[in-house]
Amino acid sequence: MHSKSTSYKALTDSGDLENMKILITTRGDYVSPRFDQSTEIVIAICYDEQLLEDPHSIIISRASAEKICDLALQEKVAIVICGGIEDQHYQFLNWKKIRVIDSVIGPYSDILKLAVHNRLQPGTILPGVVTREVVP
Repeated sequence: MHSKSTSYKALTDSGDLENMKILITTRGDYVSPRFDQSTEIVIAICYDEQLLEDPHSIIISRASAEKICDLALQEKVAIVICGGIEDQHYQFLNWKKIRVIDSVIGPYSDILKLAVHNRLQPGTILPGVVTREVVP
């Protein structure tokens, strides 16, 4: 787990952001277990602890951590939420001033609510999440 983090409040209080974008790597209705294996992305826009519109989904043609990083930059997201992420991608996103909340497990809609209200921390595992699937 990575220790460096910036709070949502710090991002908005700085005056740098009017509306904040959150990118979540997903697989079905859940946060994807691996950043580099995700082909589904959800992007939400929030302000003052409220979603401004329904989140929208983006499907990428091939799973690629580099493509997701590029998308985060193009979309000008402030926060990336994911399951596991390799250190080089974590460090790159932080270098680009994008907060990464990693090691997150749970339904992305519930995770998004926590993030919008500044209650999501790295390593969050929501109760009742179980799987029989083995991820390579």
